[in-house]
Amino acid sequence: MDWMAWTLPTALFFASIVAAIACMAVLHLRSPSTPRTGILGIETMRGDRLFITLLGSGFINLAWIGLTDAPQFWAGFICAIFALCVFRWV
Repeated sequence: MDWMAWTLPTALFFASIVAAIACMAVLHLRSPSTPRTGILGIETMRGDRLFITLLGSGFINLAWIGLTDAPQFWAGFICAIFALCVFRWV
């Protein structure tokens, strides 16, 4: 794996995504989710909302890097709020 710069932040990022997916798998086995229709007008389950959250957070971080010089911490804070909103209303 010499082609990728495995720094601590990179490893933590990928480990957190793997942990989130594993948590969703265990949660689904313990109590299967039921589809619900939120503000997007489509039926989503927990895994769908996790995917929407990850995709949206990626775009938020890219926009943050491209449009501001502020610390990346604030983009993470916005992503956390975005995740709470997605899991609550989507």
